[in-house]
Amino acid sequence: MKIAKLILAGILLSGCSDFLEVSPTDRFTEATFWKTEEHANAGLTATYSALMPVYGGNVTATFDAITPNFYSYDNQAGAGNIARGIHDAANTGLINNRWGAAYQGIGRANSVINRVPDIAMDETRKKLVIAEAQFLRAFYYFSLWSVYGGVPLITEPPVKEQGELPRNTAEEIETQMLADLDAAAAVLPTTIAAANKGRVSKATALALKARVLLYGSKWAAAAEASKAVMDLKSNALFADYRGLFMLENEGNTEVLLDVQYKQPEFVHSNDIQFDQFNSFAPTQNLLDDYELTDGKSIKDSPLYDPAKPFENRDPRLKNTVIYIGSQFKGKPVVATTYPQTGYGLKKGTTYRDTEPSPAGKVDNISDLNVILIRYAEVLLTYAEAQNEAVGPDASVYAAVNQIRKRAGMPDFPAGLTQAAMRDRIRHERRIEFVGEGLYYFDVKRWKTADVVLNQAVTNYLGKVVDNRSFNPQRDYLWPVPTTALQTNPNLNQNPNYNR
Repeated sequence: MKIAKLILAGILLSGCSDFLEVSPTDRFTEATFWKTEEHANAGLTATYSALMPVYGGNVTATFDAITPNFYSYDNQAGAGNIARGIHDAANTGLINNRWGAAYQGIGRANSVINRVPDIAMDETRKKLVIAEAQFLRAFYYFSLWSVYGGVPLITEPPVKEQGELPRNTAEEIETQMLADLDAAAAVLPTTIAAANKGRVSKATALALKARVLLYGSKWAAAAEASKAVMDLKSNALFADYRGLFMLENEGNTEVLLDVQYKQPEFVHSNDIQFDQFNSFAPTQNLLDDYELTDGKSIKDSPLYDPAKPFENRDPRLKNTVIYIGSQFKGKPVVATTYPQTGYGLKKGTTYRDTEPSPAGKVDNISDLNVILIRYAEVLLTYAEAQNEAVGPDASVYAAVNQIRKRAGMPDFPAGLTQAAMRDRIRHERRIEFVGEGLYYFDVKRWKTADVVLNQAVTNYLGKVVDNRSFNPQRDYLWPVPTTALQTNPNLNQNPNYNR
């Protein structure tokens, strides 16, 4: 069941002292709201709903548009500005919006964590509500930490004075995230009842902990956290890669966290953005990185035929990308179907290859949930972290080969060196998570962004459609938004950006 989004009369949104000092009779305040279990549940639901502006709709795909995976001709949310290295503290929506949207979620989580303990309600339910809010607070802080580095650390309900706090260090934010995730994991259930689909579980908290540790290159700890998820046996890969991202399979065993949508109240436009508008056009660079079915690259495999480039390829290609000569929505795809690069993005749409768009379907409306964490990431996190910590032991092969098997690809060859396994895992992450917003963060934490994000991207004819630029002295972090700097004189800007 999808979680309905509740709007709470500004209580969880505002730190305005004028609002808090009056006693309006037509709305709730921090002082008057937190009285019953119903209020606790509503506050938690509002905290979940903040996922939409931070991660919903096409946000994850937008991160891929900063990388050689996609080209965004219409500069979606300013992704083109970041990709070209012309972003600053004011000219890019993705940079500007993330700060405020994440702090909205943090403020709501803080209210739940601090106010619910005083409510007279079932103690077991109370602990669960607080644990879910602790996970969400960590997730919202992760959305800040991963792009801005250190940010103001706020753990109390919203008040005006918080708007003048200086930045804490990135290490302090990481410590808080891990503390919240440990506390949440100790309380959250191992399994989620069907009636509560969309809520987070123990595995969700441990998976995010593993991601945080992986991003911090804490290899042994990341391997331990991801192994803890695997040992729970509460989740498993969904059998069909394409089906994993279809409406009828929402909330399957692979999904650990997703942004919940429900028609008619809460919808997004990914169907039309990915397909007809071609706003996130896969590039030739991405297509060339898909292996052949023998597990070799297009340069090394005897199966590759330049005249028939899509034959004998990793099946994830046809389940992710719409290419010339294929069918989509019951029609043949030709060179002019997707004019930006010759390719369209299938993954994340609700359409099918051989069936026309359903009668009455409004193309700019979709309520397909957006997956943010799934079990495949846990397996690849374990494989990468364990390989870095101890080398390519049998458990590394076992984890990554589960994903290869699901994809219809052969196991990795035996006897890989640590360096060779590292390269293979990095390739696997890119291909497995196309459009899910992870590759941008991967190349930055691998410190390969200097090369990967500093190259032109081309269409299917080899024509350059966009020139990219990444400044390693600046671009590993985003600038703190101008709007935040203007309202808080105690914030400092990240290096090599103008205030």
